Amino acid sequence: MDYKRSEWNGFERLDFVFEGHRAILVLPKTPAEGNKWMLKTEYFEAFPGFEVEMLGKGYYLAYVESETRWHGATDDDTKDRFCAFLENEFSLHSKCLPVGMSCGGMQAVYFAAKYPQRVAALYLDAPVLNLLSCPAGVGMANDELYNDFLKHTGVTKSQLINFRNHPIDNLEPILENRIPVYLVCGDSDDVVPYEENGKVLYERFMERGADI
Repeated sequence: MDYKRSEWNGFERLDFVFEGHRAILVLPKTPAEGNKWMLKTEYFEAFPGFEVEMLGKGYYLAYVESETRWHGATDDDTKDRFCAFLENEFSLHSKCLPVGMSCGGMQAVYFAAKYPQRVAALYLDAPVLNLLSCPAGVGMANDELYNDFLKHTGVTKSQLINFRNHPIDNLEPILENRIPVYLVCGDSDDVVPYEENGKVLYERFMERGADI
């Protein structure tokens, strides 16, 4: 594997290609016991405050490029193989902490639902959980992102009305496997409204007595 080395927020960064996808691994100065790590699921450079803080606590930070930010058909399987690669190549823990903001939150939920054995916990920041809300703009949000969603998925608003694979429809495996969730939301968010997304997840977890 060919690694390009650089510095990222004071930590060593390795850039490389994994199965044709752009990939990144940022190394902590002193790894935490068990080589724990975060998987940033989308928007690697956006609002990195949490990741930098956790790097300082010894967590590794990894990223592998998705087929589309709206969750492509191969994304979860690629992430599973990426986890296996990091476990074998760098002795990282078999489970990661997916860190998902906005569309990345959607990616994290889909991944945790399909591969719960790979996930220790979820960190979700204003996650997209109901596609009718964002990007379709059927409720409180606008639909400025809808054309990008349609371009990458081919799913229309009419099809979304009867769609049964929203991120919020994939919570059962996460609940069954007792995966804790850290949820960060703002009630003034008009892009991914909390009322239509994060709140639904929060209430479902509270109903089940799950950790959130």
